[in-house]
Amino acid sequence: MTDLPGIAAKLADERAFRATYGLLAGRYFDGTLTGAELAGWHASQLTRVLRHVTAKSPFYREHLKGVDIEAVTPETLSRLPFTTKADLRREMYDVLSGSPADARIYYETTGTTGPSTPCPRGAKDIVASNSAVEESWRRLFAARFGDRMPVVGLMGPTELYAFGDVFTDVLDRLGGCHAKIWPESPRVGFRKALRLIKDLGVEVVVGAPALCLSLAKAARHYDYDLADLPISMFLVLGEICTPEFRANVSSIWPGATVYPTLYGSQETLCIATGAETGNLHLSELNYIAELVDPDTGEHLGRTGEGELVLTMLVEGIKPLIRYRTADLVRITDPGPGAPLPGPVVEVIGRVADRIALGTARLQPAELESAVLDGVRGCLGYQVVIDRDADGADEVTVRLDLLPELSGDPDEVRAGIAARLRERAGVAAGIAVESELDPVTSTGAFVSWKAARILDHRTEADDAVRVAREVAHRYAITT
Repeated sequence: MTDLPGIAAKLADERAFRATYGLLAGRYFDGTLTGAELAGWHASQLTRVLRHVTAKSPFYREHLKGVDIEAVTPETLSRLPFTTKADLRREMYDVLSGSPADARIYYETTGTTGPSTPCPRGAKDIVASNSAVEESWRRLFAARFGDRMPVVGLMGPTELYAFGDVFTDVLDRLGGCHAKIWPESPRVGFRKALRLIKDLGVEVVVGAPALCLSLAKAARHYDYDLADLPISMFLVLGEICTPEFRANVSSIWPGATVYPTLYGSQETLCIATGAETGNLHLSELNYIAELVDPDTGEHLGRTGEGELVLTMLVEGIKPLIRYRTADLVRITDPGPGAPLPGPVVEVIGRVADRIALGTARLQPAELESAVLDGVRGCLGYQVVIDRDADGADEVTVRLDLLPELSGDPDEVRAGIAARLRERAGVAAGIAVESELDPVTSTGAFVSWKAARILDHRTEADDAVRVAREVAHRYAITT
């Protein structure tokens, strides 16, 4: 059979990219790619992608009208206009550099707080994005399991999300066995998920951080002894995951370690991948990352703290130029001897999740650290904010604690109250409860803030309303 000329040319182009990118990635990960060569890749791919989007994307043809594409360099990139979530929701398919039919697979955003936007991925997108995950997992598994591969349980959000396909592809390349155990699915549920974990000997569970706690609650509900379940590693993604949260999870699951494994989104693919240090490293071959002031948009450089802005360097179906992620991050140099190359990316939280509290404006990660620092055996928490008779902020922290792990509850209460008083100047009451608001189990499905903060000072926004509507899907009772 003779291939159609157009398809043959497309496949040849994809094969050429796969070969070129594979050689480049191999040298990048083994440390032989020089800084000058990486800078050259960034410069040449930036020009290639700008040509690509202005030729094929109706949105970018207009958005970058009047820009001398050939004159743009990584150093002058910050002069270009931003791309925003509002642009993606308004322009929809016009943002694409091609038709969805040109892609290998079609995805959409979940649409929890706005219209679902198209996020198809082509062959080049998949190769480039998944290669960083593959290398991350190869090193993590080798450090933990030596020369054998563990059975992996994938616990993803929805069928139109890339989660299942990405990790299936990666495990296929690594030669590992996986099972798609999605406890929020009505055809699976927590009871069957736990049975499969035990029967299959699942040692690695991949999902959102909140799932680590929900799974422990479900195990207690269905009379499983956590020590009898084979899980030794949680690979988490999708929301902030502070060291304090990770230490708490490890206190609940005997012998299990929690690692942030992937930071990304449907729109931007795999931005950063995890190492055994617990750090996330930028997928540096695929992006030029900038930091901007989240309130003014002022360019802050490539390292430090601010809102993450990304320019994608692969000429795929939906490359984005100077895309404002609405995520607050801290980017630092990895330092000598880091287990993965690329700058370290610490996810602090969503821009919209910043919280004015008492005398401070706290990032989500700061508030979670204040609540969970030193706390063990916590199956969940919620921070309730009210105003007292004088109009000052007052806080109640609700905790679901396992008494056999958490220690003296009075000491736990005193510690949390002292940290909140020190960091925000607020008085805090601590309530230990056997059942929390079901919304705390929604985790990253909507937003960290909607799941963890009940703010009576303001009207509920769209994220809070959506989280409450779907809370019953995620709730598990102990």
